[in-house]
Amino acid sequence: RTSLNNLKKAIKGLVVMDADLEALATALVQGQRPALWMKRSYPSLKPLGGYVKDLLRRLNMFTTWIANGIPKNFWVSGFFFTQAFLTGSTQNFARRNKIPIDLLGFTYHVLNEDPTDAAPDGVYVHGLFLEGARYDKGSCVLEECESKVLFVTLPMLWLKPEKTSEMQEVPHYNCPLYKTSDRRGTLSTTGHSTNFVMYLELPSSRPESHWVKRGCAALCQLDE
Repeated sequence: RTSLNNLKKAIKGLVVMDADLEALATALVQGQRPALWMKRSYPSLKPLGGYVKDLLRRLNMFTTWIANGIPKNFWVSGFFFTQAFLTGSTQNFARRNKIPIDLLGFTYHVLNEDPTDAAPDGVYVHGLFLEGARYDKGSCVLEECESKVLFVTLPMLWLKPEKTSEMQEVPHYNCPLYKTSDRRGTLSTTGHSTNFVMYLELPSSRPESHWVKRGCAALCQLDE
């Protein structure tokens, strides 16, 4: 808001048009995300129009949360610090069941139908996309992409905390989850990557090497 107000003043000649304001004006004309905004923003590769729509959707999510209480499922892509939300859901389970949090991990359940109630343990999350594979609701495993389809929506997931010592091993693919399709980031001061979020254990009847060669990954948002 401040940068846009300053840009208006600069156009009127009330303040000096410095390099940052000139770059802001150029980005707005070209429909790009201004670098001045991205210094404080969540990662995004969307053009300006898509970025603004995404930002408004995020603000609406939190406004609805405040007005109506905790939602039954969560648009996980809408969080600025996704890892903190996931840690918080694990902490809630640990405190409720009096289990040390370092003994817990997530089990991943892909839901064929959207639930109407909140998760009994953990959280229901949605808003993720798959690149390099698709989830088949009939066979309930990962399958090859359909012709000329680059991205598909991943069904709602149930992230259920369980003791790692009690987890049952099932055939799966450790699918990396990224915030953007850039698939790279830097290590922040919190010890987390600025782009990589976590690994999703998605059911698969094929060996993990098969999906690695396909470049299969999950994304929180698309570049549009």
